[in-house]
Amino acid sequence: MDFSIQELRAFARSSDWDNSPQSDQDKELPAPPIFPACPEGAKLISLPSPDDCKTLGKSFLADIRDRKSNRAYRSQPLTLNELSFLLYCTQGYKCMRPQSTVAALRSVPSAGARHPIDTYLAVLNVAGLEPGLYRYQPLEHQLWMIRPATPALADEVVGACHNQLFAGKSAVTFFWAVDMYRCEWRYTTHAHKLVLLDAGHVCQNLYLACEEIGGGCCAIAAYDQKKSDELFGLNGDNNFVVYVAPVGKV
Repeated sequence: MDFSIQELRAFARSSDWDNSPQSDQDKELPAPPIFPACPEGAKLISLPSPDDCKTLGKSFLADIRDRKSNRAYRSQPLTLNELSFLLYCTQGYKCMRPQSTVAALRSVPSAGARHPIDTYLAVLNVAGLEPGLYRYQPLEHQLWMIRPATPALADEVVGACHNQLFAGKSAVTFFWAVDMYRCEWRYTTHAHKLVLLDAGHVCQNLYLACEEIGGGCCAIAAYDQKKSDELFGLNGDNNFVVYVAPVGKV
């Protein structure tokens, strides 16, 4: 479906909260799960504590000043400790929000603490971790291995990123996908703007966390929607990719 520039601008500035449709939360319908579930028999890999990662110990101001997009990566792998650190900094679980069973406090802000963004990974070069496709399980700080890598995985990643070759030369490429109803349940027609804001929070944390491990990343908005969704078996309706970022040592 095509939209005019004026229609898209209207979406971007939408803030008519007083006339929002009644939400499923208001109707007292059950909340969708706040965390993604794994299929029965899923292969789960426990991650080391993010506290075990040896960082550069730079100042926060130095991280801010040094932050930039990096599209060239060394062949040096990331360590599992470093990947754990990046995942916790971008989506780490802290606790449930007090007096709530439907909202979680994590390492990034999210509208209503609903956290509709899930982290999927194409792992190409992480020491101690088999190459393949994974999803981060923030509650348990684990990885679910969706499938091992095929010889064509790097090419699949490049294809999903509109043939931007640097995406296939990363140590790991982050694909952030949305579970729309997790946000729609509370925010109805506002959810579709809010999830994009949430994705921005997550990606900025990745940029800053990369600075602490001598790494770099480059956010990609020009990805192939169909190929990105198919790579991780997403249905393209309620669940679909909204942002991508390759990461490697620089």
